[in-house]
Formats: sequence, structure tokens, C-alpha cells
Amino acid sequence: MYLVIQGLSVIILTCITEVFGLCYKKLSEEFRIWRWEMGAFPPPYYRWRPHPWHGLEVGPQPPKIVHAYIEITPFDGIKYEVDKVTGYIRVDRPQKTSSQPPTLYGFIPRTYCGRRVGRLSPNVQRGDGDPLDICVFSERPITRSEVILNARVIGGLQGIDKGLADDKIISVLVNDNVWGEIEDISHLPAILVERLRHYFITYKLELGTQSQMTIEKIYNCEHALQVVEAAMEDYYEEYGA
Repeated sequence: MYLVIQGLSVIILTCITEVFGLCYKKLSEEFRIWRWEMGAFPPPYYRWRPHPWHGLEVGPQPPKIVHAYIEITPFDGIKYEVDKVTGYIRVDRPQKTSSQPPTLYGFIPRTYCGRRVGRLSPNVQRGDGDPLDICVFSERPITRSEVILNARVIGGLQGIDKGLADDKIISVLVNDNVWGEIEDISHLPAILVERLRHYFITYKLELGTQSQMTIEKIYNCEHALQVVEAAMEDYYEEYGA
């Protein structure tokens, strides 16, 4: 009889423990949701790492002040780019030449080079299907990629790669001590713009071949803002809000 009672006691205690465990788990989850709804987490709060192309905002004041997600720095001998599926940085290829980007280089989140971007380039039907590229001037060296920064759009390069629009927006780091007050590409030293132009028409060049990348023109801030707006509209048409 004693053994029966002892056995029942163990079963009852086990059931009570499991019930309390389930209740605690449920209450903890509800408390976590309540804290989130009450603003306990700093906005925006992400349970998972947001995709840099689709999960980040275009910027604080687009199309003028945008976010730039940096893939490559002027110190990289490797061509890195964001993996479109996972959002992580992928090694695309080692550079075959000594060519290195003169500025920070990346893209503007939630932009897409589609038909609207293509219409802004001569003899082109559409963009290259990638997020809009952006180059960022910074006086202080930023030596790591996969960072986000605020950039002021000041102009751009009208690039065409294999018959597709491949514009390169030119910008300056907001609050930069040297370049931060610049509003238009015409205020930059001409040699800096020429270095960018030369880089993009040669960085894919292989020995014995001709570059398929051309720079049709260098455009000012006004046209650059139109390109950014077109890329934002192309993204909305392709992926939604």
C-alpha cells in the first residue's frame, strides 16, 4: 500500500511540475510580447538579422540623405558583394589587377535598377537588376565593410555594363569633417571623380580583352536624385513596400 501511495505521489508531482512549466513558458512568452508592445525594446527591434537589401530602410531623408550598406573599402583586394539570398557578404572574386576602389562602395537598401532607371540612360531598356550602387567619400579611413552609414547624394556616373544601366551614385559621408558640407559633385576636386570613372571602366578588365563597362557621362546632384527616386520606384514595383 505504501508503495502504491508513493508511486501516485511521484506521478502527481511530475504532472504538477509539467503544468507549472507550461504555464511559466506561456506567461514568459506573453510577458515578452507585452514588453515589445509597450516599447521596452528600442525601435526598430529585430528578432533576426535583417537582410541588408530588403530589411533596412532607404535612409533618413531619401533621395537626398540615404543609407549606404558598404560591401568594399578602398583597402580591399577582394571583390565582395552581398549574397542576395542570405544577406551575408560573399567573396565574389579576387581582383586580377592592382585596381582598388577609390572610395567606400556598396548599395542603397530597398532600391532596384529596373525599367525606370534604364529610361534615364541612353539606348538602354532597363537596369541591371541589382540594388543601386553608391560610392561614399570619407576623410577618415573606414577599413571594414558590412557597415551602414548615412550618405548625402551629390552626383553620379552614368554607367552601362553589357547593355544594361549600371549607375554609380556618388555621395559624401554625412557629418564628415572634410567632405560633409559638399552638396554637388562639381564641388569635389576633379581628380577624385576621374579616379572613380577610371576605376569603373577598368576594374573588370582582363588582359587581352576590352571593357564592356562604359561611363557615358558624369551627372550632377539633381539628376542623381532622379536616379535614386527611379530606383526606389523600381524596387516598389518589383518587391512591394
